[in-house]
Parts: sequence; structure tokens; C-alpha cells
Amino acid sequence: MPHVTIEYTDNLKEEGDISSLLKKINDAIIAQGGTFPVGGIRSRAIELHDYVTADGSEDDAFVHGQLKIGGGRSEADKKKVCDAIFEVMTDHFAALFEKRYLALSFELHEFQSATYKKNNIHQRYK
Repeated sequence: MPHVTIEYTDNLKEEGDISSLLKKINDAIIAQGGTFPVGGIRSRAIELHDYVTADGSEDDAFVHGQLKIGGGRSEADKKKVCDAIFEVMTDHFAALFEKRYLALSFELHEFQSATYKKNNIHQRYK
């Protein structure tokens, strides 16, 4: 953990540069100064083909981000990382936001119960 999922409408595929967005999000998480283990960061994007935005009459687009983390971080740390990620999303899509209808959203999920994981990537960052 943390795990990031970005859902985006397929009408953003050509101009959205989603791979770059994922890298920027990982960089923003790493910049949190050790709040999250680098070896646990996972970011992925899901291109949506079946969706309706608003009344469906226009070629509207949306991007929804979700951050999943284990419990135990302060409210200040959670707010800081969420603000950073949403700022990355906002900056990344600023030009598109000016020329098309686009909705951006982001949410945090903090696990309250145990998670099950096995990861030897952490060893590289020790």
C-alpha cells in the first residue's frame, strides 16, 4: 500500500497521457517524506468504454481517482497526500479542462481491517 486506481473515459485516451499521470502520482506519493513505503506503491489506470456522463447528450469526459491505504496515518498526512494527488490530477488535465467538458474527482479509502500482502519489492528500498 498505497494503491492508486484511475478510471478515465475512453474519449480521453488520445490526449490524456495517462501513463504520465500515473508516474506523477507516484512521485507525489514518494514526496510525502516516508509516510508511505515506496516499494508498496501501485498505480493503475482503467479505461472505461461503457459509461454515461450527465444526460449522455455530449462527449463529456471524466477521471476518477481512488487511493487505498492501510490504517494508522494521521488526518494531516492523509489530507496532505490527497491534496497532492488531486493537485497533480488538476494540473495534468488543465489544458483539456479548458477546451472540453471534463469532471475530475478523487477519493480516499482507508482500510480498517487487516489486509493480506506479500511483497519482496520493499527489500530494494531498505
